[in-house]
Amino acid sequence: MPRVSTGWARRCLAGALVASAAVEVAACGATVSASSRAVRVAAPTFQKVPGSPFGVAVTPDGRFAFVDLIDGRVRVYSLTAGRPRAIRTISVGGEAVGCSLTRDGRLLLIADGQGAIVVDVARAESGAPDPVLGSLRPPASAHLRAQGAIETNSSRDGRYVFVSLEYGTPHGAVAVYDLGDDQRPRFGPGDWVGSAPLGQAVVGSALSPSGKQLYVTSEVAATAGTGQAALRHDGTLSVLNVARLEHTPAHAVTATVEAGLQPVRDAVSPNGAIVWVTARASDRLLAFAARRLISNPAHAQIAATKVGTAPVGLALFDNGRQALVADSNRFNATGAHSALTVVNTSRVLAHRSADAATVRAGGFPREIAIDARDPVALVTNFGSNQLEVVRLPGGP
Repeated sequence: MPRVSTGWARRCLAGALVASAAVEVAACGATVSASSRAVRVAAPTFQKVPGSPFGVAVTPDGRFAFVDLIDGRVRVYSLTAGRPRAIRTISVGGEAVGCSLTRDGRLLLIADGQGAIVVDVARAESGAPDPVLGSLRPPASAHLRAQGAIETNSSRDGRYVFVSLEYGTPHGAVAVYDLGDDQRPRFGPGDWVGSAPLGQAVVGSALSPSGKQLYVTSEVAATAGTGQAALRHDGTLSVLNVARLEHTPAHAVTATVEAGLQPVRDAVSPNGAIVWVTARASDRLLAFAARRLISNPAHAQIAATKVGTAPVGLALFDNGRQALVADSNRFNATGAHSALTVVNTSRVLAHRSADAATVRAGGFPREIAIDARDPVALVTNFGSNQLEVVRLPGGP
């Protein structure tokens, strides 16, 4: 069962307030939208997972995948046989609620508490004992008032770890840790750098291709009040300067813009020009011009398209020409279904109908990781304890 928190309760109440549109789902796998070009998507396959899967990550070489289970375990999969094959389950303790790999693929970072659990990827892949290297935690002297770690990210060199803390008193934040620059990460009070305060329900984070900006979503703006009025208030997308985040995180936010109703995940185009955001409460995928977020924030949002019900997970593929959106239907809207929507991003930017296909999903599809070498998407179906595999159109 997921943790029960003020953030969780706030989101559940918000879901009851939002009307959602139904998504048509074909039993064979994909339904082609009549309003856009036909896209062929193979019928998905499903594997049972021994618990509720949250995050998923694929190694840079496409040989392994990691799925974290909310009860504090990580499932290791081999991808070399053309489909995921479970080879190991690792106990990491605490919760495991979102994960990412450092850019070099050396470390797996799993969100937990106010920080992250760090796993040695090579040891996890090989079956070696003791793959868990340690935990990143703030010292008591930090007086960190945010908690509920839910997503992880890291600097391009893998030295700094950024953890989304979903809720706090009064708001959420991004916690920053320094692993050091040697080959053996250290763990202790010296890892703590500080935190960047943001809005309520901080969740998604995406690093720019240059590694100079971190884009972070907050479901509710920091200036919003409490109660139902706050739940209807626009959430935000913030730009954090990574150089500042690594040394003076309290001063890292360089811009914040409204980002629809309850923005939860984001992704950056391969050329760094567009930041895509799923707005869960309005069933939309939003597009922001990265440069305008700082130079012209009032006009930074340049496009939007309707997707399925309560979109959460988001991943780009086909060199950014297409997006895969996890329509979670996490609040079980009447007449709606969980699904995956394939979106043609160039059509979104041209303000044309862009949903190319819908693919059936299990209960509450939450996170997506794509092996761009195939290309294949791995989706965690949190509500039905499944790992879903979808072969995607296009290529790397």
